[in-house]
Amino acid sequence: MAYHLLFVCLGNICRSPSAENIMRHLVAEAGLEDKIICDSAGTSSYHIGSAPDARMRSAGKKRGIELVGQARQFIPADFEQFDLILAMDRDNYAGIMALDRQGIYGDRVRMMCDFCRHHQLKEVPDPYYGGAEGFDRVIDLLLDACEGLLEEIRPQLT
Repeated sequence: MAYHLLFVCLGNICRSPSAENIMRHLVAEAGLEDKIICDSAGTSSYHIGSAPDARMRSAGKKRGIELVGQARQFIPADFEQFDLILAMDRDNYAGIMALDRQGIYGDRVRMMCDFCRHHQLKEVPDPYYGGAEGFDRVIDLLLDACEGLLEEIRPQLT
């Protein structure tokens, strides 16, 4: 049985699709495509159906990672479908947890930066309103976090 990961940010066009596609890239490199399934979502409905932000796609491309997908909104059913839900920042975490009305899925929701091995940030900053360097910084941060995440879940794969 596969391990299902869901990456969540606000609009699902910058940080979470980047994390999803970076993780897919690392999973493919490790030959674990049949063991780890990745998806992403946003806590808002702002960009439903949109592709990843062009600036984010450009930053990913510089590192050989193609960002693909269509934005969707996080829904309560995601709690059941995913083994681990990764919030990009505290606001996203709060938005996810607000949908856990019975308070039974808290152990499935973690902060993305909990898995960083080299960066010291507690949250993945939203690059949407900044310049190109912010998108590059987010890709670097997510590469670090995804590598740490893969390292942590790898022993749980059967």
